[in-house]
Amino acid sequence: MTTDHDAGSAHADLAEHVARWVELFNARDPAALDGLYEPDAVVVPQPGHPVTGADRSAALAEFMGLGVPMKAALRQAYIANDIALLVIDWSLTGTGPDGREIDLSGTATDVVRRSADGQWRYVIDNPSGAVT
Repeated sequence: MTTDHDAGSAHADLAEHVARWVELFNARDPAALDGLYEPDAVVVPQPGHPVTGADRSAALAEFMGLGVPMKAALRQAYIANDIALLVIDWSLTGTGPDGREIDLSGTATDVVRRSADGQWRYVIDNPSGAVT
């Protein structure tokens, strides 16, 4: 087994994966965003409440529905073969569709797996990290 912390090209690929997720989120493209997840992937929209399948898609669409752009940066990546733990700092700041100011931020802890096609896909997407 190989393990890497912030290892060169793999880290760059993961940073690119995070940037692609942000791009699709900001484009409000739920179908394309869903392509960055494994079929049985879990999203934790609220601490302690993991969802999968149609509920996962609905949670992501609701998050996109806030209507403000996301910024995110990969802080750390811990890689073991084709699995990686990502620590990502993110923020959503702006005026929502209802005119309300939105200012959210956090540190996500996510798990991704490199699939046979070489693409990283989310297995677990936990935007609140260790917050309970």
